[in-house]
Amino acid sequence: MNWENIAGQENLKKLLQDSITENRVSHAQLFIGKEGYGTMPLVLAYAKEILNRENENAASKVEHLNHLDLHFCFPVFTDNKNSLSKNKFDHFREMMLTSPYASYDDWTAFLDSENKQLFISADEIDDQNQKFALKSFEGGTKILIVWRADKMNVAASNKFLKFLEEPPAKTIILLTAENTDDILPTILSRTQIIEVPRISDEDLENYLKSQLAATEEQAKVVTHEAQGNLNEAIKLLNSEIKNPEFEKLFVQWVRDAFMVKKKPEFLKNIILWAREIAGWNREKQKNFLNYASEIFRLALLQNYHSEELVYKKIDASGFNWAGFSKFISGANIINILDEINTADLHLTRNGNPKIVWTDLGIKLSRYIHKNS
Repeated sequence: MNWENIAGQENLKKLLQDSITENRVSHAQLFIGKEGYGTMPLVLAYAKEILNRENENAASKVEHLNHLDLHFCFPVFTDNKNSLSKNKFDHFREMMLTSPYASYDDWTAFLDSENKQLFISADEIDDQNQKFALKSFEGGTKILIVWRADKMNVAASNKFLKFLEEPPAKTIILLTAENTDDILPTILSRTQIIEVPRISDEDLENYLKSQLAATEEQAKVVTHEAQGNLNEAIKLLNSEIKNPEFEKLFVQWVRDAFMVKKKPEFLKNIILWAREIAGWNREKQKNFLNYASEIFRLALLQNYHSEELVYKKIDASGFNWAGFSKFISGANIINILDEINTADLHLTRNGNPKIVWTDLGIKLSRYIHKNS
């Protein structure tokens, strides 16, 4: 990963580069922020420059994640009583080379392990200890990258704390996590914490246009929806959210929800609608929830005469956007979004998708007619 390939984060890039130039690289650093903000790309570019300044041949090895003095630790599931990262490294390497902004959910899906618990085990820390007890292969610095350090279990955290307290000579430890909530305070106190902010809208929009060939309109719409998260932006640009299928099913949902009040037999349509969506994979279902949330928010803005903020409308299949928007107000928007968030939570926790979608579909029919 090169610095110039990282979206935005110019101030942070300079801070990290200056720390190398001025020889003040802390031996343990924790990068806090969502994966889509660029925590892993920043760590990889940082590691690359550290190793490359010691050996000019290191760059290409780091780029391909096969440098012998660059080690990785990441959450995996127990497989045949084994929970070591190295057994899944080829998969991890493939994912990171393809998408260094990939999230924990992406990793879970990549391993096809949605029903399994991924974690960093005490055995994993023991394995890393053994590696770092050996001399560096190239005679310089050894680097350990711990991706999603917040996934360490208690036993692993306690062993890792000892590793932090007495690290081998010429060792640098770079950790990433979305937040500090699940990390031991004693580990936090022994690391230099680096906050990775969301990518600015301007930087994200420019990246989408220059690196992913997005049109001006596509980049604008995706940037609004992605909220500074490049991983989400890439999915929005390439996934089903740009597919008319989402629009079609949203329109079907709203129309049936409107009709249920006068004709209860339309409940059958909602049940069939729920079954169709429940047949998708979990990521696609969650994407549709994100899409629905955004459309409801935009309809609210339309209803409250903030049309300059409405960057996307539904105008297909004879859908009356202006008429629909009049039904979305302060009286029901909180209820609607709360139900969507609840559905997302249940899907994340492996709830029965048929029940989740049927419940959500029916509840909209209750809220859609709620007047201001």
